[in-house]
Amino acid sequence: MTRRALITGITGQDGSYLAELLLDKGYEVVGMVRRSSTENDQRIAHLVDRIDFHSGDLLDQLSLVEALRAHQPTEIYNLAAQSFVQASFGQPVLTGETTGLGVTRLLDAIRLVDDGIRFYQASSSEMFGKVREVPQTETTPFHPRSPYGVAKAYGHWITVNYRESYGLHASSGMLFNHESPRRGLEFVTRKISHGVARIALGRATELRLGNLDAKRDWGFAGDYVEAMWRMLQQNDPGDYVVCTGETHTVREFCQVAFSRVGLNWEEHVVVDQRYYRPAEVDLLVGDGSLAAQRLDWRPTVSFAQLVEMMVDADVALLEGQQRNPS
Repeated sequence: MTRRALITGITGQDGSYLAELLLDKGYEVVGMVRRSSTENDQRIAHLVDRIDFHSGDLLDQLSLVEALRAHQPTEIYNLAAQSFVQASFGQPVLTGETTGLGVTRLLDAIRLVDDGIRFYQASSSEMFGKVREVPQTETTPFHPRSPYGVAKAYGHWITVNYRESYGLHASSGMLFNHESPRRGLEFVTRKISHGVARIALGRATELRLGNLDAKRDWGFAGDYVEAMWRMLQQNDPGDYVVCTGETHTVREFCQVAFSRVGLNWEEHVVVDQRYYRPAEVDLLVGDGSLAAQRLDWRPTVSFAQLVEMMVDADVALLEGQQRNPS
């Protein structure tokens, strides 16, 4: 039987790594994209000839039903969302519609079309927010601190509800921060790596950031998509924290990034209050022992390797643009 996966959010960081992984495993891959999307498909440009694309939108229930009927996937990975935490404060209703209710629409489409489809929901460590315990596990209570975190908590619980109510093979990956050279420039990690590259190449002298004391559990996105796939290969669905179990500050990220190009971060980083969140999440660090035990999954890329990979990629990117100006 042909294994066919439908990925929402395929043009994003995680979608591109997941598409690569599934294609390497012999899957047929279908990517759902919005007709009006302004999203750049550069992350999957090297894969477009190997992927089927289908127009659909998490805001449009009928388009989801049609996508499932047209392609008959065996697995669905829901990675689409309004995924930038800072933007969720400015667009809380859209974030709720897409990141929260969009999950319900997709789950209901599965229930209506084929309840044998296996479903993966991209949950988030942002659901823990103002953390109740350290480290965070699958049973840690949620206290989200942004509209994004609130919407992700809804998406998480509706996935649990459809699993329990309708017997769907629906799993959630409670992923902690995961980065890569494909991360969007609006995210602090990529903002740092790209800023460091600009400074190293003489195109800038300073990098303006918000809270340098915020602590995160940062891993490599390429590792984390493997955990997504492993969840859907289990006999029974479940929820899993996916993390490194290590915590690092934004300041540490800066230190490693600037040292990669032989610079002192303190000479270039400027703290700017404009980049502070209205409600900050101070300490996120996960306990991934359940994923290690049941999925046999562990991260392979260290924090320092991740930071250096991102800086190297941005230096190469900017040098390439210098040599080949468009």
